[in-house]
Amino acid sequence: MLQEFKDFALKGNVLDLAVGVIMGGAFGKIITSLVEDVLLPIVGMIFGSPDFSAIHLGAIKIGNFINAAVSFLFIALALFVFIKAINTAMKAASTKQAEAPAAAPVPTTSELLLGEIRDQLARR
Repeated sequence: MLQEFKDFALKGNVLDLAVGVIMGGAFGKIITSLVEDVLLPIVGMIFGSPDFSAIHLGAIKIGNFINAAVSFLFIALALFVFIKAINTAMKAASTKQAEAPAAAPVPTTSELLLGEIRDQLARR
């Protein structure tokens, strides 16, 4: 039973997933900080307070929903811009690698011998 758990836990897929979840959580904190500490204060300076929590329709706190929707839109925008920049950088890096000409493969001994046999048969 312990060996089965060890085999499961050390599979590449499980480790990749764990790393992805941890990196996603850390990245989420970066994006949340960008929205809350940078973008929303800018919106507050331009349009006034970005806090809509005082808006109520009777007992319904619609302002909290508006706050969540605005935060979601800013998070989606920040994430889009960040991913777009990463994709552009990765594309530029892959283009530089593609521009480097690949060296011609060195023929194996079998290929050299087959070439000699072909040449001898052609001479006959």
